[in-house]
Amino acid sequence: MKIAANLSLLFSELPLNDRVVAAAAAGFDGVEIQFPYELPAVRLKEALQAADMLLRLINLPAGDLMSGGAGLAAVPARKAEFDLALKDALSYAAMVRPALVNVLPGRLAEGVEPEQALACLVDNLHKTAEAFQLLGIGVVVEAINPLDIPGFLINTPEQLDALLKAVAHPNLAAQYDLYHMARQGLDVQAGIALLAGRIGHVQFADYPGRGAPGTGELQFAPLLTALRDGGYQGWLAAEYRPGEAGTQASLGWLAEWRAT
Repeated sequence: MKIAANLSLLFSELPLNDRVVAAAAAGFDGVEIQFPYELPAVRLKEALQAADMLLRLINLPAGDLMSGGAGLAAVPARKAEFDLALKDALSYAAMVRPALVNVLPGRLAEGVEPEQALACLVDNLHKTAEAFQLLGIGVVVEAINPLDIPGFLINTPEQLDALLKAVAHPNLAAQYDLYHMARQGLDVQAGIALLAGRIGHVQFADYPGRGAPGTGELQFAPLLTALRDGGYQGWLAAEYRPGEAGTQASLGWLAEWRAT
């Protein structure tokens, strides 16, 4: 499996385009960026080409989600805003060509029933999967633990399973984050088995602390074996907090992982 650096968390002391170069020099196979839109698409494309790096994933714009709001994807009153975010992401992705685009479900908005939010999310996911299919770009949707982000709508593998079935689009898969599952005390390996064949992308950080592999208690070897046994042939993305010593000092795990 190839390994990507999440440039929203790693090498964050550098400007975004310089992080691409740093990730290449460190030995990563590619990069992902949560929200790259601060950098004009042509500049990111140039940085990727100069470093000979693949862009694995970006997120669809999520409105106010990262500042404590509900986001866009599951809020019926924000359908027009979601459509604009989708349009912007399509334009950006047409230039930078990520393999995948991730849609964050967001929080349950005040005054919205869970059934209404899920129906809105299903509709928006289907629309997004359809639109990006025309570009040859896959779409994934992610479960996030409700301890780090209270009120988040989709938390568990079971909820992801139900969501994928409800959308029922061939261009939609699960983004499975090992940290977010472990943070809730869930059986991470059982979640892999449940979603086998429908996992489009995997992210990781150790637990607790969300640091680099080896800084916590999460046993990664059996999880990587379970992914392979379940037929996963995609990428692993390092989405962890490197700590005060910086990203370079946190990369002791990388050579061993690349050799497996």
